[in-house]
Amino acid sequence: QVQLVESGGGLVQAGGSLRLSCAASGWIFSLNAMGWYRQAPGKQRELVAGITNSGSTNYAESVLGRFTISRDNAKNTVYLQMNSLKPEDTAVYYCNADINRRNFWGQGTQVTVSS
Repeated sequence: QVQLVESGGGLVQAGGSLRLSCAASGWIFSLNAMGWYRQAPGKQRELVAGITNSGSTNYAESVLGRFTISRDNAKNTVYLQMNSLKPEDTAVYYCNADINRRNFWGQGTQVTVSS
């Protein structure tokens, strides 16, 4: 059974950094685009950053220059390095991936940025 497991969330002060990880496990014969989404209370889930299996990336304008997405294909893992965090980055962050021609979501990890 394929699953995505996230880690690395937590509480941090404004201006601080966190690194999120998301590992895909199970029977995987194809792993294509991966990405991070977030959902703040009362708001819709939004794309934060995405990365293709060849390494092309895209970012939400609100995180450009502060967040960096990367992946390790040998480990089936995607990362999100978050620097210069702001209180408005507070949300549940979800990993998303196209695996075996299906779309999967992780369970989410809470990121809280205090002012």
